Amino acid sequence: MTLRCAVLDDYQDAALRMADWSPLDGKVEVRTLREHLADRDELVAALADCEIVVAMRERTPFDAELLGRLPKLRLLVTTGRRNASIDVAAAAAAGVTVCGTASSATPPVELTWALLLGLARQVTAENRALREGGPWQSTVGQDLHGRTLGLLGLGRIGSRVARVAQAFGMDVLAWSQNLTAERAAEAGAELAADKEDLLRRSDFVSVHLVLSDRTRGLLGEPELRAMRPHAYLVNTSRAAIVDRTALLRALREGWIAGAGLDVFDTEPLHADDPLRTLPNILATPHLGYVTEGNYRTFFTEAVEDITAFLAGSPVRQLTA
Repeated sequence: MTLRCAVLDDYQDAALRMADWSPLDGKVEVRTLREHLADRDELVAALADCEIVVAMRERTPFDAELLGRLPKLRLLVTTGRRNASIDVAAAAAAGVTVCGTASSATPPVELTWALLLGLARQVTAENRALREGGPWQSTVGQDLHGRTLGLLGLGRIGSRVARVAQAFGMDVLAWSQNLTAERAAEAGAELAADKEDLLRRSDFVSVHLVLSDRTRGLLGEPELRAMRPHAYLVNTSRAAIVDRTALLRALREGWIAGAGLDVFDTEPLHADDPLRTLPNILATPHLGYVTEGNYRTFFTEAVEDITAFLAGSPVRQLTA
């Protein structure tokens, strides 16, 4: 019997191009869905006949209710080794195996610097003016050398961001709930006395924390008001770490100079979302992990996960 597999949220129509799916020939019929299905009934209808689903990062939540409406589902593959949108315990209870793939830390580091540099040198405004015949040089950029970068989180990604900052001649502050002075020093950073100390002293603040009960809403109105008026906030981690209402006020009222955002509470963003139009935002549509190298890893290992599952020996299995 041929099984059916759906690859979700394949926006760039890349999944089948980025890996060799031929090991599944004759065993699994693979189809890709390019449009995000936010409506749950539509999603259930699209997946009702599938024994296998490949999910792209955390775009589509698989909770107990959805899993209960997909009785044929037996294998759920997520790109990456962690996916907070999948209820792994509920999947196990429903008899669904959940497997992951490797994921490189390099692409989000690179995008962090793309946003930070774009903000510091007003790249978007200057590029627009050049293309539209506007004024030749209308802004004065900020220097990086000698400025302070504050990192909220100094793990696999944050520590790499710190090394790039050192190459630019920046001073690096870091803070998280469990970070020690020794660990910060190993990454070339100074441990801030506390979160507020980091925010007050930094010219640029970049978020590199895992979303959890401790980090949700970590930056609210008091924290954003503590930042310098010329400072920029960059978030390539998770949107919910920064309170959206407070961030919108901060940007509109000038508490901070601007923000570079790659993550949002609702994705894709609604067409009328103010984050699309505020002039002091440089925003990208969650591109942190979206590179050729990462996609080749994601889908090559997804094929491996499916092949191993069919052989009765699942690999890279996620457990609650």
